[in-house]
Amino acid sequence: MDFALTPEQELVRDSLREFAARELRPKYAYWDRTGEFPAEIWRKMGVVGLLGLRVPEAYGGQNLDCVTAGLAIEEAARGDFNCCYGVLNSSFAGDLLGQHGSESVKREWLPGMVSGDNVLCVCLTEPHCGSDAAAIRTQAERRGDRYVIRGEKSAITLLMAGHAGIVFAKTDPKAGARGVSAFLVPFHSTGVSRSGYSDMGAKGIVRGSLFLDDVEVPSENMIGPENGAFSRVMQTFEYTRALIGLMCIGAAQISLEETIEYTKSRIAFGQPITRNQGVSFPVAEWHTRLTMARWHCYRTLWLRDQGLPHNAEAAMCKGFVPEICMGAIQDCLVLHGHYGYTQDFAVEQRLRDVAGQLIADGTPQIQKLIIARQLFGREYV
Repeated sequence: MDFALTPEQELVRDSLREFAARELRPKYAYWDRTGEFPAEIWRKMGVVGLLGLRVPEAYGGQNLDCVTAGLAIEEAARGDFNCCYGVLNSSFAGDLLGQHGSESVKREWLPGMVSGDNVLCVCLTEPHCGSDAAAIRTQAERRGDRYVIRGEKSAITLLMAGHAGIVFAKTDPKAGARGVSAFLVPFHSTGVSRSGYSDMGAKGIVRGSLFLDDVEVPSENMIGPENGAFSRVMQTFEYTRALIGLMCIGAAQISLEETIEYTKSRIAFGQPITRNQGVSFPVAEWHTRLTMARWHCYRTLWLRDQGLPHNAEAAMCKGFVPEICMGAIQDCLVLHGHYGYTQDFAVEQRLRDVAGQLIADGTPQIQKLIIARQLFGREYV
């Protein structure tokens, strides 16, 4: 059992921590205040390789292991939590397209995604179903060498800035999960329309709903075989849930570090408030919880790299780690006093931004169901 990072992983961690502090953190609040998509930052992330972590080298990526991808997303979150969605989406798309996309689709879309010039979205959720992904109603009908897609997708991260989406649709509506296929759909296609959301946090990721009105795509835009997408997307979620845990940890960890410095300099009754155990003990407790959560997330990614089962472990990352991080950030806000409730400090924004990850990619209740099924057996839960 070896918990040491390789020299290459340490280099990735250290260089990205410096990049996050220099390039990401200074404009973290700006995108929140304006609601703009950080396009300029996206290209800078492309330059340092953050958008090509899981993309094959033939298409401009680095094809790094999952543990290194976890290190990268945690460091990015210390600077700007919302920029992590670029790392998350490109890892998902890099795995899915890199392994199962046609050569024409990979050559057209992956290099631009790696550079930050193209933004790809994952279009799975629909208004009536989120975690019950097999219940999607969007349909794709084959007509000669093309597919015609119709339906509606909702809660799509980066949609309003996106150039294309990986759209999941039923190609065999009677087959349930076994009738789902995936397609690369350019958003400039005829019949595509979008509508943006006004969210409480994570405003720079410009979420929205996608409407597909008889949108035609060539058959080579299908990702993998017909009716074979559902199991592949579920397998990809198994490790991106660990990445989500680490991006939440990155935001909570930097909040904790800022709180330590603030409370050391805050004087009350003639002494630093850190001398009060009501201040120092919560910080010690959250540091402990974050440390344990971090190691579990990395173990989950290690299992993925070894080709070992990690479905329940990934569900633990998604079902519990965002809640831990929300608790840590909330206490950090309180320890800043009334200043923590102002926009003068980043802690209030991190609380709003991380809150979205309580819901995304499966709620805590769904993750507990996954864990319980492994413990009891699917037939008992």
